[in-house]
Amino acid sequence: MSLTALNTFAGNPLDRAGDRRSDPDWLAEQGGRDDALALVMWEGRPLLEAGDEPRLAWLALAHARAVVPDRELFLGLWKGAPVFAVEVEGSVDPTSGPLQGLGAFHEMREAAGLLSGPDAAMAGAAKSLFDWRRRHGFCAACGTESETACGGWKRICPACGTEHFPRVDPVTIMLPVYRGGAEPICLLGRQAAWPEGRMSALAGFLEPGETIEEACAREIEEEAGLTVTAVRYHSSQPWPFPSQLMIGLIAEVDSDDARPDQTELEAVAWLTRSEAADVLAGRHPAIKAPPPIAIARTLLQAWVDGFEI
Repeated sequence: MSLTALNTFAGNPLDRAGDRRSDPDWLAEQGGRDDALALVMWEGRPLLEAGDEPRLAWLALAHARAVVPDRELFLGLWKGAPVFAVEVEGSVDPTSGPLQGLGAFHEMREAAGLLSGPDAAMAGAAKSLFDWRRRHGFCAACGTESETACGGWKRICPACGTEHFPRVDPVTIMLPVYRGGAEPICLLGRQAAWPEGRMSALAGFLEPGETIEEACAREIEEEAGLTVTAVRYHSSQPWPFPSQLMIGLIAEVDSDDARPDQTELEAVAWLTRSEAADVLAGRHPAIKAPPPIAIARTLLQAWVDGFEI
């Protein structure tokens, strides 16, 4: 089955081989193949080849292991060939040493704007897995140092046997829309820490015991004082900062009396479709659009193009 990837970090081309990576013998066989490849990470940054067309720098796995022993993940199979990721530790840029001449490390947000969709998706998955491993080295049940398994997709406590899996934090991200006036309008919000003029969709983490729709309604009420009357799903986005799933929604609200809470949002703005189109095109005199890699921009573009509740 082929699915269209609407958002950056979606559309990973790899077969994750989830039904086979739990077999240590199979993993060892993949790691010993001559066609096994590895992408390289350092401080959450992927290594990109130097050149006019940015792309991930791929090393033969044997070469990568010589540079970075014991810091690898199995990412999956690409057209049958095994694909791994390795992470270089330390504060010194490896391109000034063992990886000299192979490219440059780029901050993930910057890299995502340069890479093709599949490359960004693979790099994002590797970053999330390495971040999880770094943060979850000890068993949450008994405190013993855990051991990696399944090619990096699981950790097992040798003391109590508890199995730990990479966590993904679900986030609702939504574009509130009001249709009770002369023409439909959508709401953007602004956080104080953002670059000057930047506005975006509203967002918040799901809480335990909450549905997607309930979280959407709660966040909009908390941040903008509006009541949600209907919710429609649009698309989702893996967001590797460190490991979230952004659930993109369009939410109808019953009023245009939005009031920023001054905690999450310092300001809000209602936009007609034509005004939103100006924001996306960079023509609006005061508001800057969400960055191209953000699902918030996808939602705004979808609404401008006619996506409705």
